[in-house]
Amino acid sequence: MAREPSVLDEDESVDETAPGGGNDGLLRRRSYLKLAGATTATAALSGAAAAADDYDVVTARGQVFRIGRGETFENKLIDLTNGNSVLLLVEGGNSVIRNIGFKGLHRGDAFMISITATSGDVLIENVYLGDGSTKEGESFVHGPGAVFYHRNASCNVTFRYCNVQGWPNNGFYCSNTAYGGSVRFENCYGKNNGVSTYRVAGGDDEIVNCVAYNDGTDYGPGWGGYTEDAGRPVWVWPGGPVTIADSNFASGPYPHAMVLRGSGTARMTGGGIRGNVQGSGLSRSNVSSSPDLSVPEGVPTTPEEAATGSTSADPSPGDDGNGTDADEGNDGDEDERLPNVVVFDGRGTSGTTSYEFVVSDAVEPSTDEDATVDDAAMVEGTNASGVVADYLDAWRFDGEIERLSVEGDAAVRVNGVAVDPDDFDDVLENVLIVDGDASDVTRYEFAVDGAAEKATADGASIDDEDEIEDGVVHGVVADWKDAFRFSGDLERLTVDGPGTVTVNGDVVDPADYGPELPHVLEVEGRGAPTSYEITVDGTIELDSEAAPEHEATTISGSTVQSSVTDSTQTYRFSGALTDVTFTDGEAAVFLDGERIDTTEYGEHSLLPHALVIDGTDADGPSTYSFAVDGTVVAADYRDASINDDDVIEGRAVRGAIDDWLDAYWFDGDVTDFTLLGDATVDIQYNARNQ
Repeated sequence: MAREPSVLDEDESVDETAPGGGNDGLLRRRSYLKLAGATTATAALSGAAAAADDYDVVTARGQVFRIGRGETFENKLIDLTNGNSVLLLVEGGNSVIRNIGFKGLHRGDAFMISITATSGDVLIENVYLGDGSTKEGESFVHGPGAVFYHRNASCNVTFRYCNVQGWPNNGFYCSNTAYGGSVRFENCYGKNNGVSTYRVAGGDDEIVNCVAYNDGTDYGPGWGGYTEDAGRPVWVWPGGPVTIADSNFASGPYPHAMVLRGSGTARMTGGGIRGNVQGSGLSRSNVSSSPDLSVPEGVPTTPEEAATGSTSADPSPGDDGNGTDADEGNDGDEDERLPNVVVFDGRGTSGTTSYEFVVSDAVEPSTDEDATVDDAAMVEGTNASGVVADYLDAWRFDGEIERLSVEGDAAVRVNGVAVDPDDFDDVLENVLIVDGDASDVTRYEFAVDGAAEKATADGASIDDEDEIEDGVVHGVVADWKDAFRFSGDLERLTVDGPGTVTVNGDVVDPADYGPELPHVLEVEGRGAPTSYEITVDGTIELDSEAAPEHEATTISGSTVQSSVTDSTQTYRFSGALTDVTFTDGEAAVFLDGERIDTTEYGEHSLLPHALVIDGTDADGPSTYSFAVDGTVVAADYRDASINDDDVIEGRAVRGAIDDWLDAYWFDGDVTDFTLLGDATVDIQYNARNQ
């Protein structure tokens, strides 16, 4: 079953209204009462801005700074290095938070800025939250976030020149605008935030000249901060359409650069996006596939810059929001961001020259050497192509040229030095695209007689989990696309699910490219009764020409359970073999005619007990965590689906479900269990014997 990964899926999971009403949500339940019991301070607030070259240092002691109607809180460096926390609580409209730097790794248990104002406008400007947070102070699966807009709030908030990085539970958690109010982001920057960076919903919400991406850098074990980077740059909840202009986003290990939940919609103009878009509600105009992920001008990059206000600057009329006139060029920024130049010079040649090349990082057309940008030039991710005659084309790029094909007599120069195209590998000439369907997961496998590599053609994203080995490719899609470039011929193709496949723009029928179940698995008995379990990541069936030894063979989804004594049992399957486990006895196993070492497939024996978290009849999503004192693995028991985003760390598990169920095999005892939501939980000891 296709489903969302284990993230906080509904606003109600956070904003839990107390029986008495009011804003008794996540803040109130988990942290506000703690802070109120500590040293609670009310800031000395005024309506005038402090001097730009002066700021106060605030040592975190659990204070709550309340910003009421018409008040301003500004020019503060908040020192979190002692492990304590603070809270900026915006309780009134027509208020301002300005020039605030949070210094040090956050180790607390709540959001840093929380907005509850029910009317008026709120400005949050020139704020640095870029040192990130750990999860150690928070009991909830996602940990703390940076900014939270409460469900009962209904003010209009503008975020301007804000830097938010490394927060596990959203950078800007503002999807409660679906219930009233709005948010507008101007010249903001987010990186490696969990769940999402810009989480929005309402029709008046806007994201203008902003950047967000996930890549896992800067947050490693040596740094001590947030290490999971599977977040979405933008998450649009039902509502909208949200307006997105001149903004740039890129996905990381989680494949989606933008998610439009349910009926969520957005209009994106200008800027760039790299990665999948989940959902069909995005319209885009003049959007590049090579986003500019540099920090927008004016955004503070240190706590001290924010506290002094030395980086903030309101765009003047005609300014593009980056501190330059919208009509001026940006050659200086381009030189720094894309330092290399490749030129295809057709001047003096008698015919046309077509070319295509692939770089390792990013590429854009340029006007170096007085080149003109040719309308026929094309960019798809890191792949660029064009045609020159008695003129030249120029491109700026970052990284290295990995492949280059030139047909014609044009000269090629890289950084002013002539190069021979024959010194480069040719660009792979064919494109295969697997287009998924939101109704279910599609697993696919294909083989070519040449080389194959991942590509971003037609808006596809690069998925690290797709595997390529010796011209054989396997992968999974849902409501996104995977793309590959390859040379030679397509020899074999299997598709398990509702997805479709095109090769060079034409839809192909997998039946024309080999059998539906291309692999053969044989289990050969050695004379003693042997029981086994085999799992694949596709579909498996008993070979119709090889009857089992007896009636004990059971196939459930992608798993087969059976036994053998002195005969051979044969199966056909698609996808990859992922697990071979013997409960007793011994047998030889052959994959496509070659004997395999079964110890290389699977890492556990059959575990006896089952734990099932069932959300099919629950009223909304649920999150859970539990621990056992033995071994635990994910399972497809009772037709549960296995989600790689549910987390197993040693003997501890955490995850989230909606209208499906999760299941786990384990041994030993359950030592701890926490459930938030209405899902049912069933523990069956010795479930395999039932």
